[in-house]
Amino acid sequence: MQKPLRIGLFGFGRIGRNIFRIGYNQPQIQFVAISDLGEVEAMHYLLMRDSIHGTMADEITLDGNTIHYHEHSARLLAGGTPGTVPWDAYDVDIVIDSTGAYRHRNELQLHIDAGAGRVLVSKPPKDNIDRIIIKGLNDGEIHKDDKIISTTSATTQVLALMLKVLDEAFGVNQAMMTTVHAYTSDQPLADSVRSDLRRSRSAVENIIPNETWAPEYVSQLMPQFKDKITGMAMNVPVANGSCIDLTTEMKKMPSIEEVNMAFKEASENSLCEIIGYTDDPIVSSDAIGSGETMVFDSKATMIASGKLLKTIAWFDNGWGFANRILELADAYASLGES
Repeated sequence: MQKPLRIGLFGFGRIGRNIFRIGYNQPQIQFVAISDLGEVEAMHYLLMRDSIHGTMADEITLDGNTIHYHEHSARLLAGGTPGTVPWDAYDVDIVIDSTGAYRHRNELQLHIDAGAGRVLVSKPPKDNIDRIIIKGLNDGEIHKDDKIISTTSATTQVLALMLKVLDEAFGVNQAMMTTVHAYTSDQPLADSVRSDLRRSRSAVENIIPNETWAPEYVSQLMPQFKDKITGMAMNVPVANGSCIDLTTEMKKMPSIEEVNMAFKEASENSLCEIIGYTDDPIVSSDAIGSGETMVFDSKATMIASGKLLKTIAWFDNGWGFANRILELADAYASLGES
């Protein structure tokens, strides 16, 4: 029987807390150390009471600097930079860095130097690391020698899966995307001085154009789209629930019914539990708590002049992504040590 995977969480913000909520009841996973900049009382409080996902049903107690859940415990540690947390003292197998602050190999290597067996980072890297993985696209490529692995981002994963289904079924010449994204924790509630002038404006009062790195990283993983895909983000005044609006020029233009059927078949077969599908007239809040990477909206499919295809997929920009991170951690654990 595979021994439990001992996980250290570096960053206990939204993604980190979602990962804990999803994994703490899974017997093959143990959270043993959690590092964050916040006070331990605040870390425990925000874990138990979430403004989006609600109050946790199970009792998780705080005793000094340790939280106790079921028969397990996890030490809460003062946050810092990679390398300052002694992961070897807690016999950590894998560190999940969900701070979003460290995207260079030399920074992430410090987790390894401090005793972590592997590092999963919840952002795309800025330089060469061992592997970039999106479940449903290239997760069959993981190798036991991989030490530093990126899970990209929620938006990147959705875009990749949408293009995968369309390209394999019909062929895609080129594409342009807009991610209509819930506001994020680094945006101000009121207008505030920032170097990025658009992002200096109130997140809850405006629709704010923003950059996205999703097309760049999708084209790295799917080289047939090099220089053929671009896009942007629009951050909107909702706390959760996002979508990708994808416009594609097809090699062979299918009918709306054929497009919907391709996604429906993917959701029921090769990409089940990763892609969801609905015929219901859903809105952004209906995506909250969705464990899939994306939910395809069949009612939104449209074609313009027989030349351009528009498809839309919804996603919970924290919950589904956190599921994929834990699944990847478990997949690496099943490979054993290098």
